[in-house]
Amino acid sequence: MTNKKTYLKTKDYSVSGEDFNLLFNESLEMLETSPRPSDEKLPNYYHSENYISHTDTKRNMFEKAYQIIRNISLKRKLKLINSFSSQGNTLLDVGCGTGDFLKTSQNNGWHVLGVEPNDQARDIANKKTNNSVYKIEHLLQLKEKSFDVITLWHVLEHLPSLEDHIVVFKRLLKDEGTLIIAVPNYKSYDAKHYNEFWAGYDTPRHLWHFSQNSISRLFSRTDMAVKKTLPMKFDAFYVSLLSEKYKSGSMNIFKAFYIGLLSNIKAINSKEYSSLIYLIKNK
Repeated sequence: MTNKKTYLKTKDYSVSGEDFNLLFNESLEMLETSPRPSDEKLPNYYHSENYISHTDTKRNMFEKAYQIIRNISLKRKLKLINSFSSQGNTLLDVGCGTGDFLKTSQNNGWHVLGVEPNDQARDIANKKTNNSVYKIEHLLQLKEKSFDVITLWHVLEHLPSLEDHIVVFKRLLKDEGTLIIAVPNYKSYDAKHYNEFWAGYDTPRHLWHFSQNSISRLFSRTDMAVKKTLPMKFDAFYVSLLSEKYKSGSMNIFKAFYIGLLSNIKAINSKEYSSLIYLIKNK
């Protein structure tokens, strides 16, 4: 086992205030959160009213902005999966949160199933989707090659058993199916600008931090390949707004908007957007 060098020192700005290191995995060009919480302690870092993907609240500007962006994103996500509907209409959404994407897909003719480890979020999702959401352990009970599309919207970075889960996703995906992965990109301009304050790191809930090479190398190990990469341009603005809060303790909306815009402009040439969607298929 090779020693991994520290890429950056950061902290948990939203829940515990604890310090963490990001270690550089050279073979995968991936960052790893250290120390990594045990599987028993990891759920404690999600126990916060401020963990926004597990609630439907609109108490402040951050939450209202998140809900507005989420509604726009839902339409774009639906359009994306509909482009694969000729393959079939069975959908698995991993880490489905409060179930809005599943509900939208279900209302548009998809046969859906979701998994969500958080009890509160899963209960909310089940009320929206006619009880279509299960605990994450349910993945192991599903039949091989069951799904035309499998989606993980900002979920891969949370999974403790990363490579084991990738094997499971490959097993559940039909031969001609599509795996859709959305993750933050630590090589984006806003990540470099905010450095240890970048909200995309979100340690220790984010255990892994990916570059484009990371995703390609990870999935090639299970004989899968990235067929297309798409930008998530809204993420640059929301992440910058949250990063400004972590950095200065206040909301500098105009500066956050400027950095988000600049990040998107620079990514036109570099292709290093704040977050990226990867369309992955079997080789």
